[in-house]
Amino acid sequence: MAARSGFRISPFGILCLIGVIASLYLALVWAPRERVMGDIQRIMYFHVATAWIAELAFCMVGLASVIYLWLRERKWDILAHASAEVGFVFCCFVMVTGPIWGKPVWGTWWTWDPRLTFSMILWLIYVAYLMLRAYGGEMSQVKQFLAVLGILGTLDIPFIHFATMWWRGLHPESLTMTPEGFGAGMEREMLTSMLVAAVSFTMLYFYLLARRMSLERMRDEAGDLQERIDNLDIAVR
Repeated sequence: MAARSGFRISPFGILCLIGVIASLYLALVWAPRERVMGDIQRIMYFHVATAWIAELAFCMVGLASVIYLWLRERKWDILAHASAEVGFVFCCFVMVTGPIWGKPVWGTWWTWDPRLTFSMILWLIYVAYLMLRAYGGEMSQVKQFLAVLGILGTLDIPFIHFATMWWRGLHPESLTMTPEGFGAGMEREMLTSMLVAAVSFTMLYFYLLARRMSLERMRDEAGDLQERIDNLDIAVR
């Protein structure tokens, strides 16, 4: 019987795709036009949702890194690695959409606003993290240093999240978490679009995380198999 090949997507992956499409429709079509900023404000739905996922992903890196340093089990290193890669993709999206949104509103692509500055620090930490992952080798000392670096990145997240409360800057304060209540600073349609985007991208994060972890486990299995073949070849000789 011929082996079947081709790309297959799981039911959860299909649900993620539907969620992303729904988010696009709600943000770009259904949500009302913001009175002051106009249509450029529609970037907010994706900018905020992906920022939330980046924070979630990097917190996952920090948690997995702490457990890895404690137990020294490979599965926690895999989780940290996978979450760092997925989170970095979302973080890059945040760093791109922010200036696109900020230029028409602030009149500049970039300013050293506290939240932006700490976001740039986080992005650079994970540039270093992923470069070390790619070129640092498989030594246990490297993995331990990566775990420490992942924890350091996580410690930067509270400064990003609460920057608008702790310091004055150009970045607007949260419209969802306000003293008046959750979502009090937004119209109902805007809040709905925001929540759908956040839920959809959260599902997408966990889908990509699971796929990336599965790939890393297969790489480990392939490496073990190659090592057995090499040992068998040496024994035969």
